[in-house]
Amino acid sequence: MAVRKDMRQVTDEERAEIIRLHGEGKGRNEIARLIGRAQRTISLICAEENLVFDVTMTEEATRHRVAQLAERRAMLAEALQDDAERLTEQMWQPAKVFRIGGGANKYTEHNLDEPPADAKKDLMASAGIAIEKSLKLVPPEREDLEGLAAVDQWLRGMMPGGE
Repeated sequence: MAVRKDMRQVTDEERAEIIRLHGEGKGRNEIARLIGRAQRTISLICAEENLVFDVTMTEEATRHRVAQLAERRAMLAEALQDDAERLTEQMWQPAKVFRIGGGANKYTEHNLDEPPADAKKDLMASAGIAIEKSLKLVPPEREDLEGLAAVDQWLRGMMPGGE
């Protein structure tokens, strides 16, 4: 049975090399790659020696990546919002309906001023899904929600019968 490379005892020379490389400012992953040991082994040796790694570069990279992902989510949310608007516009545009059927499998079509009710229902459901997904990607700010609640309350007060 083969023994994994990481299960070997760390030699005094390897330990000294880890400490030296750490002193040069090398990161855990780089040290592991240079001496052929697992990252966990490097972390354990450094912890035993009370050595810590500078994580400022990692933190900055993480902040940058989070910002990139937020921007991508915002762009996708905007595209979904555009999709929802295009779908709702289709509800009031001329439409062509067709049917294939009958004994001869005949194709017939009709032009209408606007889509039939079942097609409008499907368009509205699709638009609703696009809006819902957009809001999940980029939720409205808390102040926006509070403002909408106030407008909703005001509108309800204007309706016959009050609230």
